Amino acid sequence: MTDASPALQAKVLTVSDGVIAGTRQDTSGAGLVALLIEHGFDVVDHQVVADGTDNVAGALRSLTDGFAGLVVSTGGTGFAQRDQTPEGTRAIIEREAPGLAEAMRLVNPLGRLSRGIVGVRGLSIICNTPGSPKGCVEQLGAILDVLPHALRLLADSPTAH
Repeated sequence: MTDASPALQAKVLTVSDGVIAGTRQDTSGAGLVALLIEHGFDVVDHQVVADGTDNVAGALRSLTDGFAGLVVSTGGTGFAQRDQTPEGTRAIIEREAPGLAEAMRLVNPLGRLSRGIVGVRGLSIICNTPGSPKGCVEQLGAILDVLPHALRLLADSPTAH
């Protein structure tokens, strides 16, 4: 990113019944915030929501309305009954970005257990990452190099291609 480019903005959504109940610390969300800041993103919001399709869809809709940037969720991408983040995401996105989701799953053999998706809503890119503190950072790290370019394309900003 050049100095003339505007700072890229990001928001983080932690999806966790345990964090909502106060029985778990949000180390995954904190890890994502730190990684995004380290890569030059301005993290403008970090929220927590309970698991479930409707909860996730509502939170993501609110986070993306009128927002141009990256929204990263952590949690709810596995096989447990309450893991419904991909379903909530799919309910509100306009287009999927399967290449990004595939790249995220390839960073670690356990990544194959993630059902997370990546998609576009308005001028936002939404990325689902696992709830594990290591897994969420690894998976987002796998695509951080191309996200600034993708966000500029989405916003119709000049790019070098």
